[in-house]
Amino acid sequence: MAYFLKKSNLKKGTYLQIYESFYDPQRKGSVHHSYKALGYVHELMDKGIDDPISFYKDEVDRLNRQRNEQLKKDKERQISDETPERLPGYFPLKNINESLGVKKYLDLMQTATDFHFNVFSMISSLIYARAACPCSKSRTFEDILPKLFEPCHFSLNQLYSGLEYIGSEYEKIIEIYNHQISHKYPFDTSRTYFDCTNFYFEIDREDDFRRKGPSKENRKDPIIGLGLLLDAHQIPVGMKLYPGNESEKPVLRKVIDDLKSRNNISGRTIQVADKGLNCAENILHALRSGDGYLFSKSVKQLPGTEQTWVRLENDYRDVRNKKGELLYQIKECVDDFPYEYTDDHGQKKTIRLKEKRVATFNPQLAKKQKAEISRQVEKAKSLKASQAKKSEYGDCAKYVTFQAVDEKGKKSEDKIMVTINEKAIEKALSLAGYNLLVTSEIHMSDTEVYSTYHNLWRIEESFRIMKSQLDARPVYLQKEDTITGHFLICYLTVLLTRLLQFKILGNSYCSEDILGFFKQFKVARVSERKYINLTKSSTFIKEFAGITRLPLTSYFLTESQIKKMLSHRF
Repeated sequence: MAYFLKKSNLKKGTYLQIYESFYDPQRKGSVHHSYKALGYVHELMDKGIDDPISFYKDEVDRLNRQRNEQLKKDKERQISDETPERLPGYFPLKNINESLGVKKYLDLMQTATDFHFNVFSMISSLIYARAACPCSKSRTFEDILPKLFEPCHFSLNQLYSGLEYIGSEYEKIIEIYNHQISHKYPFDTSRTYFDCTNFYFEIDREDDFRRKGPSKENRKDPIIGLGLLLDAHQIPVGMKLYPGNESEKPVLRKVIDDLKSRNNISGRTIQVADKGLNCAENILHALRSGDGYLFSKSVKQLPGTEQTWVRLENDYRDVRNKKGELLYQIKECVDDFPYEYTDDHGQKKTIRLKEKRVATFNPQLAKKQKAEISRQVEKAKSLKASQAKKSEYGDCAKYVTFQAVDEKGKKSEDKIMVTINEKAIEKALSLAGYNLLVTSEIHMSDTEVYSTYHNLWRIEESFRIMKSQLDARPVYLQKEDTITGHFLICYLTVLLTRLLQFKILGNSYCSEDILGFFKQFKVARVSERKYINLTKSSTFIKEFAGITRLPLTSYFLTESQIKKMLSHRF
């Protein structure tokens, strides 16, 4: 860029302007535009400038000297207090988030507060930052938000206050998102998938919310539980947080009841869940609500006659892939089965329900489970040989028997004798590879029951995204509402990602590709109007560039191109 004095000979006289010139990469040449209009020579002389042309030539020389000095300083400067890196990879989430029109409802909610910042803008910034580079809230504020193209008009203290507020109102916020999504991408709640997981906190003491309980990671830290509900197309429709020491089983009932009441869902839903949520109370609750159920059931806990039916080779038929390779074997039956439950008065009762049961045998699963059983048996034998304490056996304790004996080997309270439980090992090996599905939908075919249940892996994937890709754990926040606000941001990030994956991209790409793009699409600012693309080439980014018709694979990018990405509409 350089400055020069332009003299235009017009009817009224000679007109002076200071112009600047700079290189335009799009035009591949120099471009000039007016920097400052000065006026006619005779008018400038009337104002007391004896020689306007010489006077303003000196002014142009001064501007060029300043420019050259600044360029020299820029070259000498090696370390900047501001990184040139920017993270525009979140632009697909921005597109979907803004197109839903939730802002007007969140703005109305905010009128009941005294916040001097916009809650929707804060939520949006945290979602985009969580997708682009997940980290702690303080680091997000200091390091990640400045790299986004969304201006943040809130302080760190306001961020924590806003997080606490949205945590206290998280069910309303999910309801608003669901209301707006239902207009654009209608939910299909004919089948809903539900599962629970937990998240640990690196703290020593429990409180009312973070309680010690069975951890998925087998950790001893206090945890909280999170239940997640997906619709038939694997789009999240609800979540519920609960103290870590509470049972997961009642959470299913709470979430589905709340979902239906808040979203006016009156149709019949088939509730699909894993064996951990299979109990008589959940089954009866589904039936009383006019819903159906499809649960997995532990073969090991079946009565003897039912275990015998599962293991009998009769009626099993093979299901093979296109190459003719055996995938699994399957069979079904419909009958009345007993369920025990406790009524409202604490009385135990038994009820018989007509249901379909689908048994499957998976040879690959059997091989994997038998290998795990062998590993645990070997561990038990090793611990037995080293006279380890009972507490050291862990999961392999189910393959040994502990019995108190005296020095002569008779039963006593003095010493514990450990013996390998051969019957338990034999039974575990005989049941390896078998699974049982139970459902109220007796008219569904066995393969439809199987395929419907196996869509449950999408919830496991959503949990994995939260825990791994979005770094939802460990959590360092302290207040219950602030913690809930943190998980709401993670939930909304997964929700918008799923809408992109299923509703816009037609489930043509896996979640790893999409989430990888959010993180890896980076640019660096090299001048006032120019960026360079730092992103590594991949099949996804090439195909995504074709879908969006955006220059995602170009090395040089202009500011207008970046703005076009951020304002793109699918």
